[in-house]
Amino acid sequence: MGISMRDMKAYVAVIIVQSSIAGMFLLIKASLSSGTKPCVFVVYRLGFAALILTPAALFFKSKESLPLTWRALCKIFVVSTYGLALSFNLNFAGLDYTSATFNSAMANLMPPLVFMMAVCLRIETLGIRELGGKAKVAGSILGFCGAMAFTFYKGPPLYSSSAHHSDHKNNTTTTTTKQDWIKGSFLSISSQVFYSLWITMQKQYPGKLRLISLQCAFGCLIAAVYGVFMERNLSSWKLGWDIRLLSATYSGVAATGMGYLLQAWVIEKKGPVFSANFGPLTLIISAFFSAIFLKETLHWGSILGGVLLVGGLYSFLWGKNHEPQNKALQISDPAKEEVHLQTIVTSTPSIEQKAKDTNNICPLSIMGN
Repeated sequence: MGISMRDMKAYVAVIIVQSSIAGMFLLIKASLSSGTKPCVFVVYRLGFAALILTPAALFFKSKESLPLTWRALCKIFVVSTYGLALSFNLNFAGLDYTSATFNSAMANLMPPLVFMMAVCLRIETLGIRELGGKAKVAGSILGFCGAMAFTFYKGPPLYSSSAHHSDHKNNTTTTTTKQDWIKGSFLSISSQVFYSLWITMQKQYPGKLRLISLQCAFGCLIAAVYGVFMERNLSSWKLGWDIRLLSATYSGVAATGMGYLLQAWVIEKKGPVFSANFGPLTLIISAFFSAIFLKETLHWGSILGGVLLVGGLYSFLWGKNHEPQNKALQISDPAKEEVHLQTIVTSTPSIEQKAKDTNNICPLSIMGN
């Protein structure tokens, strides 16, 4: 029967989105390796994201947006503190110790984490007696096993890297590298926990595009205060025509701003499960180009961890897609029923309306985290 032009556009768009996220991780890793401080990078990324998302929020005005009261602004400020400023700093600090491939893999932990938090907050039901519920639990367990395998089991290299280093040098650096890897792994996993909590809390506020633009602005302000406290060397804040400017601009404008809008269009046309199914593509692209451009060596432990993470993700998505359609078996609250679709997305939550409701999307691809 063939693929229609509309479907082809959706495939191309979702591949562009996942490629942009993978490219973001590669550029950030290169920037950090060149001496960029993680706390400084967070400020610039959130700043560029706020600049690109604010005009979009003004253009796509939502009738469902609530008036901004002082109480609402205080809540947004608190959520921005741990959801963006803290999680971004933890994520980039972890990336400094690990690799772009590892960070891309950890993004597959997000759906199970969001699901667990939604169950704990009684936003979503577990449904362990149903086949879909069992698949979701199995997928969550597989995902965490994959994360642990990625963290603690390195294994032999997948291919022979440059063998010109002496055995003595390898012995003196192995312990330090392992310690740094474990440290960076826990930083990255912690960032995913805070980011998943941030995603879960997005359900309480309509008008998601205006919400995220405000959060990026608040997050940039909070990150700037923290960054100035941690890094007082003015030279660290200067952006020249180098990898620092490229990575900050690309992460904020392309991967966050434009990537968010493109992801919104994909989910509007094809649904959240279609978008989530392409999440592991980021891991594959990151692993391939990290080996070429960043000279990173893949190990069998990374392959094992990646297989478990991807397998857990697809098991979880299968369970979400095969939940009972009878509303009596699901959450009775319509607002909570929408969360069932939103919490399965690795990059952006569900859009159930047309382009005029684009403002109500909660973007999960801002970290690529």
